Amino acid sequence: MSRDAGRILTGRSKIEGVKITSKGQVTIPQHVRERLGLLPNTEVDFRVEGDRVYLEKVDGGADRGRDLIRRMRGAATVRMTTDEIMDLTRS
Repeated sequence: MSRDAGRILTGRSKIEGVKITSKGQVTIPQHVRERLGLLPNTEVDFRVEGDRVYLEKVDGGADRGRDLIRRMRGAATVRMTTDEIMDLTRS
């Protein structure tokens, strides 16, 4: 069994047949990414124990959400009220 940020993978936790590219990259299978919430730009750490490597999701917590809001603030190009936006989404 391997641990990822407090989660234990059981059942289908061993993934075989993944190859390292010439750039040192591997593709994490989709079912693993979905199960652990590994979205694009998710920060991860590598931990080496003996001849094993563990990939661990970095707990960004509230900082990640705050960073997203900070980057989005002021990015809108159209000035609309909340009611106008809701009318558009319900149309």
